[in-house]
Amino acid sequence: MTAQASNRRPVDLAREHGLSAQAVRNYESDGVLPPAERSASGYRRYTEVHAAALRAYLALISAHGYATSGTIMRAVNDGALDVALQALDASHEQLSRDRQTLDAVSAAIEELTGDAPIPAGAAGTPGAAGTPGAPRGMARGLGAPGGALPISALAHRLRLKPATLRKWERAGILTPVRDPVTHYRVYSSDDVRDADLAHLLRRGGYPLAHIATVLRHVREAGGANALADSLHDWRERLTARGRAMLTAAARLDEYLNVSPRAAGCGRPRTPPPVG
Repeated sequence: MTAQASNRRPVDLAREHGLSAQAVRNYESDGVLPPAERSASGYRRYTEVHAAALRAYLALISAHGYATSGTIMRAVNDGALDVALQALDASHEQLSRDRQTLDAVSAAIEELTGDAPIPAGAAGTPGAAGTPGAPRGMARGLGAPGGALPISALAHRLRLKPATLRKWERAGILTPVRDPVTHYRVYSSDDVRDADLAHLLRRGGYPLAHIATVLRHVREAGGANALADSLHDWRERLTARGRAMLTAAARLDEYLNVSPRAAGCGRPRTPPPVG
């Protein structure tokens, strides 16, 4: 019996995954399953091709989320394999960036809360290799002496120019308030903590946009210590997502091998004979 000849009802596809028959019909209407054939009486007739498509789609959701998975499946069903692969590439790149962010946060939090050494090449200010940076204990001094600091004092503390702190503010790294009387920038103890962390990451060569992402995670966690407690769970989630991507790739490949719309698309060609 060929894949095309194995007729199935919506409920037959749904039962394998604990779905409702209506969910399967909705997936077809959304284009993530190829169109079903119809019997003389108008009932849908699904095949093993549809079953493979459903397995692929559900596996993709676990790995890439609903939006990207829908884009991938609709592209495959339209015969646009390059579009599907571009969506997959973008999702893998995002996972890679998430891992880089996690590694940056882990290294920075260790420096802020413990005695881990600064990574090789991180000492000194950007563009001045071998120049001594801020004293080792400075990054862990999360409270601003005497309360809030003006921009000149914070710049002096970090051995930076005030213009650098203003640039970090425009990048979303620092969020100082304004003094209601003088309208000068005022940096709270949390701002000082963020500035210390940003300075550490800049010395490690990280771009401003990346540092802004790290600082957002710190603020959402409620501080460096709270974030340190969540790093293990964060890494486990990324590992689970990476494993899900492997499963999804296998299911998608199985679908490509039986889908007539993807037939020949992206298949490796036999090289011509030499000589």
